[in-house]
Amino acid sequence: METHPALALIRFGLGRRGDEDVPADPGAWLQAQLDGPGTPAYPDGLSSVADALNALHQLGELRKISKTKIDPKDDPVVPLMKADAAAECGQWLSAEDSFRERLVLFWTNHFTVSRRTGACGPLIGPFIREAIRPNVNGDFGTMLLAVMRHPAMLVYLNNAQSAGPDSVGGLRRHVGLNENLGRECLELHTVSPAAGYTQADVTAMASIITGWSIKPDGDDAGFLFRRRAHEPGSKILMGREFPEGEEGGIEALAFLAVHPSTARHLATKLARHFVADDPPPALVERIADRYLATSGNLPEVMRVVIASPEAWQGLSKLRTPLDFTCASMRAVNLPGDQSKRVASAMNAMGQPLWNAPSPKGWSDLASDWVDPATLLRRVEFAYQLSGSANNQDPVALTDVALGPFAAKPLKTAVANAGSRREAIALLFSSPEFWRR
Repeated sequence: METHPALALIRFGLGRRGDEDVPADPGAWLQAQLDGPGTPAYPDGLSSVADALNALHQLGELRKISKTKIDPKDDPVVPLMKADAAAECGQWLSAEDSFRERLVLFWTNHFTVSRRTGACGPLIGPFIREAIRPNVNGDFGTMLLAVMRHPAMLVYLNNAQSAGPDSVGGLRRHVGLNENLGRECLELHTVSPAAGYTQADVTAMASIITGWSIKPDGDDAGFLFRRRAHEPGSKILMGREFPEGEEGGIEALAFLAVHPSTARHLATKLARHFVADDPPPALVERIADRYLATSGNLPEVMRVVIASPEAWQGLSKLRTPLDFTCASMRAVNLPGDQSKRVASAMNAMGQPLWNAPSPKGWSDLASDWVDPATLLRRVEFAYQLSGSANNQDPVALTDVALGPFAAKPLKTAVANAGSRREAIALLFSSPEFWRR
């Protein structure tokens, strides 16, 4: 199987940086990023989930006192969110292990937490750093448990306030079951509707994780199992019985993590993300088989993807706004903090940072990103960015950005453009550059 170095950076990474060497052995470059945790050297002072929860608690207290909207300069949450956004966007632009960054982005989207639920904003950065990043090169079951116990997910899908109807807390406070997290765990995160589960299974899953909540303040703010909110008794989920208590939830997630339907669901999503909108069924089967054979070992699963001939057959995926923005910015490799520019561009092109419209996350299908308005925003961004990079050689930049995938007409247009700015704008507006 022939593997092209440029395709490794374009398809599997976030695009080549202007000063980045092309890997001599693209397969080895990818394989190396599947080993070890690969946690980046983040800037000092980023918040933990305890910091974020305490800031939210402080904000709530300020609102009680003032009875009015808090001035942003006094809002303890705002600086945490700004720092988190700058740190993650900075990673996308500077990372040498950009394949690992793409895996972080894939799993962050799979386990979407959105700022559309207001209290989630300052929790998303810690969620990525604590539940996603440390587990992208582990097994899926470990990541699933970390995600389901993280306050960001518990708040986003309303499990922190869920109580069993027959629990001590539920009976006393006259509150009941919230099925959001239980439903999305089955529908989106694990087995998918293809497993044939029923509404009774959704209710059972939601009951199993009652009491999975948060401690909202203090040095130990974070996950807390509230036994008084937990629905008593064993529960039946998809034909399996699970005991009451926190352990029942842990066992249920372990069961779901290695279910054959989970394997196929994740295999389809991975093949769609890395290979094609309509992934080859044979590839999906190979990925799912490896998933089951290794009990969800994610590096082993990804080795099937990067070793598949289908993954090396040219530029077959349309870049999402995030992909397009990162690839453009990495190619020009501008100095200084460019995180605000990244976030602004993503917002303009319809993929605002950490603001997916639903728990489904952002689409991986080209058909959802090709409306005229969105494509026009891409061209506008290309022209705007080219103005900041018009001291660069457009011909060399074309080689950096596309390597052998720049078609002859594009090379000719870039070489003969009336100005450097026009040439660079042509590059970033080209059909070749819009695909990976």
